[in-house]
Amino acid sequence: MDGIATPGEAAKAIAERAGSLRPRIGIVLGSGLGGLAERIEDAVTISYADLPGFPRPGVHGHAGQLVLGTLGGQPVACMRGRVHLYEGAGPAAIKVPIRALKLAGCDTLLLTCAAGSLRTEVGPGRLMAITDHINMQGGNPLVGPNDDAFGPRFPGLKDAWDPTLTAHLASTAAELGIDLAQGVYAAWLGPCFETPAEVRMLKVLGADAVGMSTVPECIVARHCGLTVVGCAVITNLGVGLGDGEVSHDQTLRSATAAAADLERLVIGFLEGMKR
Repeated sequence: MDGIATPGEAAKAIAERAGSLRPRIGIVLGSGLGGLAERIEDAVTISYADLPGFPRPGVHGHAGQLVLGTLGGQPVACMRGRVHLYEGAGPAAIKVPIRALKLAGCDTLLLTCAAGSLRTEVGPGRLMAITDHINMQGGNPLVGPNDDAFGPRFPGLKDAWDPTLTAHLASTAAELGIDLAQGVYAAWLGPCFETPAEVRMLKVLGADAVGMSTVPECIVARHCGLTVVGCAVITNLGVGLGDGEVSHDQTLRSATAAAADLERLVIGFLEGMKR
């Protein structure tokens, strides 16, 4: 990663490859969910290595590509994979990609991720709209000098996950017959999965699902004025809540199995935004 690269440099590189396309919707695809990018029409694919300041993911299931094109009738910029804080990049590594999407023309960010459920009635294979979050990662990507060009020193997060877009996601799911749960996402640092005691703690705090990503991107996006909506793919029950295996391989298998519903939901969601 080029530590001194700016979002403007990355946005310029995106514009040079995008041609006449000006993306409106930014999408971030989580573990095992990269297949949605293959549904993008007139796609232009850019390796993160060719985008200044984009940190390259080191985790299996994250391709490290930005795909530009049209999905559900909307011009999109789709991040096929993300970097995680447990990879050692630091919270600030999230800032360049998200701010570059803003500068490239995006006004909305759709975040997806794999997550463990803290509710036994919401099991593997289900989708969950993210209505709020709890940051348990011990850091914040906005720590350090504030860049006033992007947002205020003390941004509010009352509606971090946009209620109107979340309602649209829910109505789209209902129209498509997709069983969409809703709940609070807790961001865990990782790379260890949670202990049974930590799972019990998160439930007491009010979390409905837990994962190792997504919240830093939401914070950066809201700081720079992007509207955010999120959907988690439930890949397992939290440790101690069931008898199933909890591992990254199992996460990828479950995410892949649920990807078809996620693809239908995201495409329907985007199509509905045109109406």
